[in-house]
Amino acid sequence: MFEKYLGNEKIKEIFTHTIETQNILHSYLLVGIEGIGKKLFAQEFAKKILCLESSTKEDSCKSCIEFANHNHPDFMIIEPEEGKAIKIEQIRFMQQKILEKPIISTKKVYILNDCEKMTKEAQNCLLKTLEEPPEYAVLLLITSNENKILNTIKSRCVKIAFQPINEETIQKWLGETQITTMIKACEGSMGKLMKIKEEQEIYQQVEEMISHIKEQNLLQTWKQAEILYKQKDNIQDILNYMNQVLMQQKQIPYIHCISDVENTKRKILANNNYEMSIDNLIMQMWEKIHK
Repeated sequence: MFEKYLGNEKIKEIFTHTIETQNILHSYLLVGIEGIGKKLFAQEFAKKILCLESSTKEDSCKSCIEFANHNHPDFMIIEPEEGKAIKIEQIRFMQQKILEKPIISTKKVYILNDCEKMTKEAQNCLLKTLEEPPEYAVLLLITSNENKILNTIKSRCVKIAFQPINEETIQKWLGETQITTMIKACEGSMGKLMKIKEEQEIYQQVEEMISHIKEQNLLQTWKQAEILYKQKDNIQDILNYMNQVLMQQKQIPYIHCISDVENTKRKILANNNYEMSIDNLIMQMWEKIHK
């Protein structure tokens, strides 16, 4: 049922058993790191909940066809507007729709993606639905940061905890013959892996800078590090990748540089001057490796 998705075999079993026994609850909270496939799992789970056939049938019923065409009247995804926040107006609209009885299926399913981005007002508004949901309603809340969600919401949901995909599974999927820095840097997230692959040239330049730093003077290293100054929007991912490369060197001076990278991450998150933060990082790394 969920065979096409990598990892989280236990969750596949839970969702499959839920569908087969039709023991479907009103609210679930899907928790795990970004890019691990929570939304894909939720959509597949939603499709099976809405399906009009038995679990052994192909996806050929009217419900599954409408779902595949993104035109199912009993299904909705609520996401942050412009990637920023889920507002109370969106929750109120969902509450209006949820009171309407199902049209095709026997259930109605609502996915709230990145639900940690709900405003406080939106979360409080959602509580009303979670406390007294219509018998046919199923809510699937997805988050990568459950700490930002009200405890009163979490207490009304069944928590489904997703685990990072292991390196062996990712390696097999990639067809690689050995575990690469790229696989380690994705930290079990297929979303991060695909992002690194899409920007592989940038990450290779970062890797080359670190591998050559011992044989170069400071000016040469700075020149090779120019790529960092151009990646402000992507710098946290790149700095995480740098740490993986430093660990791969397996030498004490390189390992000591990891703390400098972590300090730089914190400085940038705290809105310290970006260029100065990168300047200090390059200088500190070069000095430690050249001691």
